Amino acid sequence: MTKTIKTLFTIFILIFINSIGFAQSNEIKIRYIGNCGLYITDGVNHIYTDFPYKSGTHNYIEYDDSEIDSLKENSFYIFTHKHSDHYSKKLLEKVLKMKNGKAFGSWDISELESLNEIIPNFEIKAFKTKHNFSLNHYSFLITWHNKKIFLSGDTENAETIGKMTNLDWAFVPAWLIIDSNEKGIKIDTKMIGIYHIGPKDNIDITGKKVLMLKKQGEIISIPY
Repeated sequence: MTKTIKTLFTIFILIFINSIGFAQSNEIKIRYIGNCGLYITDGVNHIYTDFPYKSGTHNYIEYDDSEIDSLKENSFYIFTHKHSDHYSKKLLEKVLKMKNGKAFGSWDISELESLNEIIPNFEIKAFKTKHNFSLNHYSFLITWHNKKIFLSGDTENAETIGKMTNLDWAFVPAWLIIDSNEKGIKIDTKMIGIYHIGPKDNIDITGKKVLMLKKQGEIISIPY
C-alpha cells in the first residue's frame, strides 16, 4: 500500500469514527452562564437564552469577556424580557454583527414560534407571564428531540408552569418555587434547575430533583 493510499485510508477511518461518535452522542447539553442565561445545544443548532445581558447589573452574576468571544456562529438568541440583567441591546447588536445569528423576544413572538421550521425536531411555545416592572414578559416551553424544557424567566407566579405536564427540566427562580409551595401548585417535572441566584443571595432549596445553579459553567446533559 502506497504512502498516499495509507494516508487517505487513515483519514477515512478517522472521519468514520467521528461520525459514529457524533451519532451516538444523542444529547441536549445545557450550560449555565449566569442569571437566566443558558446555552442549549444538540451539537448542531445553538440557542442562548437571556444572554447576552449586562454583566453584574443589579448585583447579579458577572461574567468574563470570554463568554462573548465563545458564542457560536449563527446561533439563536431568545429573551424572556428586556431587563438589563437578561438583555443588552448594545451587546446583542455587537454579537449579531460578529457572529451572525438571530434574536427573538417579546417583539416577535409569532416569528419565534416558527423556529420549528428552521430547527429539526424542535418546537417552542411562548406564554405571557407576570413579572413586576415588565409589561412584556414571556416564559417558554421548548420541546426538542421529544424532551420538554421549560424556561420561566423572572415570573413570580407559578400558575403557568403548573399547567405543564411531563417536563424533563424546568428552569425557575427560587421565588417561583416559593409561590408554588404557598399555592399548592405542583410542578410536574423530572428535574428543576434553580437559576438567577445572586452572589449575595442566601438561597438553598434541597430535593432529589433540584439542582441549584450557583456555579457558572455547570453543564446539564439530557440524553434522547
